[in-house]
Amino acid sequence: MFQNNQKTLKDKIELKGVGLHNGIEATLKVKPLKANSGIVFKRIDIKDNNIIHANFKNVIEPILCTKLQNSHGVSISTVEHLMAAFYGEGVDNALIEVNAPEIPIMDGSALEFVDAIRSVGTETQDEERKFIKVLKKVEVKDGPKFISIEPLTEDLIIDFELIYKNPLIRTRRKEFKLSSTDLGAIYNSRTFCLYEDIDNIKRMGLAKGGSLDNAIVVQDDKILNDNGLRNRHEFVNHKILDCLGDIMLSGNRIFGHIKTSQGGHALTNKLLKKFFSDKGNWICAKFQEIQNQKQNAYNNSVALGA
Repeated sequence: MFQNNQKTLKDKIELKGVGLHNGIEATLKVKPLKANSGIVFKRIDIKDNNIIHANFKNVIEPILCTKLQNSHGVSISTVEHLMAAFYGEGVDNALIEVNAPEIPIMDGSALEFVDAIRSVGTETQDEERKFIKVLKKVEVKDGPKFISIEPLTEDLIIDFELIYKNPLIRTRRKEFKLSSTDLGAIYNSRTFCLYEDIDNIKRMGLAKGGSLDNAIVVQDDKILNDNGLRNRHEFVNHKILDCLGDIMLSGNRIFGHIKTSQGGHALTNKLLKKFFSDKGNWICAKFQEIQNQKQNAYNNSVALGA
């Protein structure tokens, strides 16, 4: 399941669409990048200091989207769906050129990003990947909301609980396991909101590009979109998609078990900052090195038992 070597795109891809929050039409070009470069955003509408690295340390104002900003104050927002596509499709290195301050929302899911990546394919690079292995449980709480990460052998699990008073959304919980869960249903799940929240969101200066073409809107016990849901778990699946994109900002794929209730961009970012603040919580190593450490730990336990 986990390939040892890094990957990039075989060729560039281009997409166009509107920004969900700023309403600005944007052109997005994703290009191959050399090994060990990571995911790099470039604001081509700005001449200088226009490089923004996809790193959790660069996250600011994670309200209703994930926004990255470099040390010069240049930002790019709503990166989470594209980052989730990179995670699921195994893309480690890519340059994203965009001529606006927000990644286009497309249809509100990651599907169009994934389709574009698959249309050109990915290329295996000579450098080996490094993986982040969780060593200790770390938790962040915010009132009734919480998120935690704990050790797991060579896989990623996201256990997500959604709690809404809305009679249609209600309480929903889903466990996503990278090695065995259908990624298609995750990729295809769109962002959503309650109809009664739209005016308040717009007063915040957000959702200027929002429509029924790029978001599910729920009013009481009805879905206002003509074709309804794409899958019966679409609400919680979209939250898992967001979480997957946000943890891609760790810079490496994670071996760990994430559990969250009422989580979101801000809570995931707080978890990453707390988790990586203590080097006793994790190791970052090549797959074979992790395997060797596991074997050594097993041998030591056997020897002690003898």
